[in-house]
Amino acid sequence: MDLEALTDLRTAWCLYVAVTLRIAEHLAAGEMDIASLAAAARCDARVLQLMLRHLVTKGFFAEAEPGRFALNEAARQLMSPGARLGMDLEGFGGRMAYAWGSLLSFVRTGAPAYHEIFGMPFWEDLDAHPEVAASFDSLIGPGGHGAFSPDFELAGGWENVRHIVDVGGGTGAMLAAVLRARPGLRGTLLDLPRTVERSREIFRDAGVADRVTLAGQSFFDPLPAGADLYLLRGVVNNWPDAQAGLLLRRCAEAARPNARVVVLKSVGPDDSRPALTIDVLLTGGQHRTVAEFRTLVAQAGLSIVRAGQQPAYFVVECRPD
Repeated sequence: MDLEALTDLRTAWCLYVAVTLRIAEHLAAGEMDIASLAAAARCDARVLQLMLRHLVTKGFFAEAEPGRFALNEAARQLMSPGARLGMDLEGFGGRMAYAWGSLLSFVRTGAPAYHEIFGMPFWEDLDAHPEVAASFDSLIGPGGHGAFSPDFELAGGWENVRHIVDVGGGTGAMLAAVLRARPGLRGTLLDLPRTVERSREIFRDAGVADRVTLAGQSFFDPLPAGADLYLLRGVVNNWPDAQAGLLLRRCAEAARPNARVVVLKSVGPDDSRPALTIDVLLTGGQHRTVAEFRTLVAQAGLSIVRAGQQPAYFVVECRPD
């Protein structure tokens, strides 16, 4: 194992700063001398040159001649939407980067220590900083993850599904994809008010705005009842057992007597080995196995009727008891 490579924080931070300063974008039109580049990026030329020369040694950017820098194929990756959202230190990317400084406390206590870095727990921090919350919504939406797949099968098929509620559906990219794929379906997007308000353009561009209702609320409050399917995509894993259990109880209450609750991405097979991912670090959530999830849903008044890997997702389908 190359210990130096594995612990190379210098390169990681140089890349984050390069994205934050939009160095790749400044060089997109052609090579620039360091003075002009620093002026465009509004930073110190001497230190910027030191940083870029380190990145050149790692294969990012090129120094065509002393003091003149240019893009290369590796550096072009830094202009991708995912990189811009995930590595911009002035947006949500900064929250993810600095949050790793809380890992020691998290490992010692088992409780998220995000507040030690940012002064308040993760979700409260997003509430207090709308610009960071908007960056977060963009990162978990199509800007960061690309197009969402609407392809997952249900026990008994989709024939009896007329209305779907996307619980914690962010700015609506998943619901938009599901509605586009199934023209007879209506949908409700449920998330916090500030988030669902940013969904209107996504639904309009997808051509499904006339089939969508927006519900701006907490999903820990009672959910709109009467739908045929309650969808939780990448949501349950963001919460410890107590909050995840309450969320599932709300779904069970709304789904009674005959609707379904479908969970995508948050659960894996019993032989899986859940990893330490950024969402776990930020929130203290958990990626659960089917056996672990079965206990949680039973306490919420649900039963698993189907669980397994499908092409796009690991899908767990539940019905209320």
